Amino acid sequence: MNALRPDLAAIAAAIAPNTRVLDIGCGDGALLAELRDTKQVDARGIEIDGSCVERCVAQGLSVVQGDADSALADYPDKGFDYAVLSQTLQTARRPDLMLDQLLRVGKQAFVSFPNFAHWRTRSALMFGGRMPVTRAIPVSWYETQNIHHVTVKDFRELAREKRATIEQEWFFSSEKRVSSGANWRAEFAVFQLSRQADLQAPRPA
Repeated sequence: MNALRPDLAAIAAAIAPNTRVLDIGCGDGALLAELRDTKQVDARGIEIDGSCVERCVAQGLSVVQGDADSALADYPDKGFDYAVLSQTLQTARRPDLMLDQLLRVGKQAFVSFPNFAHWRTRSALMFGGRMPVTRAIPVSWYETQNIHHVTVKDFRELAREKRATIEQEWFFSSEKRVSSGANWRAEFAVFQLSRQADLQAPRPA
């Protein structure tokens, strides 16, 4: 099995064995397969790309085709021990509402995203005057699926507004961990969050 992407490896390491996991925007199912095979997790996924769904199903994974912006409405409150959203938050129509639903469906939630305050992004805008193409943002502005540019500081503030507790956080530059100055040094961020049941957002209509 290929090595997991650094953010997925951090998430996999933090998930307890024999739990229930919902991976929203699960892609090719790499995280789900790892959790199923190494931690005997009841792993399920949602993915909008039909070809990715086919690859997941071919691996024996329980994955359905669906849009992350609307599919979570069908899942019960706290139906999973963990809800995972890896590098998808910035593509959501309303990331704030997406986070509400993650914290409603999962007892805990993992969120990873490219950090748009990374120094390479700042440098491209400051000195080149153009939207950046970097390792974290590898395509031109007119091709990207990213419609909300989020930074580490932005996400921490969103978590505070949502009254979510940040349980753990990890930051990476390429595949190396970043221990300080995350808002300008990290290309990718990973957060593990929870929220008390009495603070849950209502299920969308």
